[in-house]
Amino acid sequence: MTRATLLENGLLVDGSGAPGQPGDLLLVDDRIAAVGPGLRHRLPQGLAIADVQVHDCTGLAITPGFIDVHTHDDAIVLNAPGMFPKLSQGITTVVTGNCGLSVAPFVVEEPQGALTLLGNSFKYPSVDTYAGAVAEAQPAVNVAPLIGHTTLRYACMKDLSRPATADEVAAMCALLEQCMAQGAIGMSSGLFYAEAMPAPAAEVTALARVVARHGGIYATHMRSEMAEILEAMHEASDCAFEAGVPLVISHHKCAGPDNWGRTRETLPLIDTLAKRQDIAMDVYPYVAGSTVLREDLVDGVIDVLLSWSTPHPEMMGRTLASIAEEWGVDQKTACRRLQPGGACYFQMHEDDVKRVIAHPLSMIGSDGLPHDRHPHPRLWGAFPRVLARYWREQNLFPLETAIYKMTGLSARNFRLHQRGQLQPGWHADVVVLDPARVRDVATYQDPIAVSEGIEKVFVNGELAYVAGNAEAANAKLQARAGRLLKRHTAQSLT
Repeated sequence: MTRATLLENGLLVDGSGAPGQPGDLLLVDDRIAAVGPGLRHRLPQGLAIADVQVHDCTGLAITPGFIDVHTHDDAIVLNAPGMFPKLSQGITTVVTGNCGLSVAPFVVEEPQGALTLLGNSFKYPSVDTYAGAVAEAQPAVNVAPLIGHTTLRYACMKDLSRPATADEVAAMCALLEQCMAQGAIGMSSGLFYAEAMPAPAAEVTALARVVARHGGIYATHMRSEMAEILEAMHEASDCAFEAGVPLVISHHKCAGPDNWGRTRETLPLIDTLAKRQDIAMDVYPYVAGSTVLREDLVDGVIDVLLSWSTPHPEMMGRTLASIAEEWGVDQKTACRRLQPGGACYFQMHEDDVKRVIAHPLSMIGSDGLPHDRHPHPRLWGAFPRVLARYWREQNLFPLETAIYKMTGLSARNFRLHQRGQLQPGWHADVVVLDPARVRDVATYQDPIAVSEGIEKVFVNGELAYVAGNAEAANAKLQARAGRLLKRHTAQSLT
């Protein structure tokens, strides 16, 4: 039976960056059937208005579903497939496997180091087995998988404290070849993390060449976002250029007080590099990052907020400074006592964040860590925050530009076929939002909070989220229509 939905009388912001236009949107099954004014009087042959679910969108904007290009949702889409934190902020597609970390292709019972950011679901020796798990879980959002360089190292090396040997590089390339053939959209690296830091540029370039042969993309958490950021940018861009693969710089930032203001150097460098190669970047709209608890990131100057700690879970949600004071030790000593753990690091300056968000090549990604017990608020609020803070309040760019950075630009850079724009025949991932009310509610003190102003979300034509419903109520209405997306075609792997 045909399923038809008509969104009427809204402001169509189509994801191309073009000015919004009043009109309607017709969804038939999992596709956009028509875009324009007066669609109830121009229904396709054989479709009567009585057969259509009509939603009045007066005063609301109709946009493509948001694409979260930087997530660590590999396991959570399987373990909590309702994906309420993402749906409630308008996200319909998540790009997984970022920062060199993906749950496939690797099998281990007790993950260590940076792998712990993904939880405990390392059960998938291939993209095919992961795709089968996604199909069985039926997540409420689409999943576009990158393959992590660090994960490949774990799968093919016994000692990650050194560069890979020629045989180990060959083994990683063969495994990545298989993953790309099975539909992965590309590879990511996390050279910032201890398990990948020993890898020389040549190791990464060899793997990037595999990605290039399959038409994928390369996303990188660079070796440094601090004093040596320019050197790291040159390394990343040279690897991608030599391999012939598009580059995405992950969560671009200038971290640490000594580096504040250096986006005046990094962004012109990106502009220069863009003249010779395909390059983009993602950014989250906060001055704090979040990762595992690391002593080298504790400088006694920036604030550090504990997001989890295995030995001291009672300290979760407190600042490292307050914990150190209570214990009568310095912050580095407190950091060591709290490990393993995770933290939010207030590393960035707001002016730098604004420059990156406003740059024409930047996309929006949440970089949320869904397994943290006291997560960074970006897990629940990143996309509405861009709209509230940087569009409506600060007028950093027009609404159409904000939406483009969340939809059309993201789909183009990650090669998600027929997504990211409101076009007839394209996949029906759609958000209905209130431009006057949309805003993030999650804070560092209370990070688990539903954003406001995201009224309805459709994933592949199915109504997946309605504002005001609790998570349980939304779970009951969900058809959970998300799919695992292939490279190029963005079709289901199953």
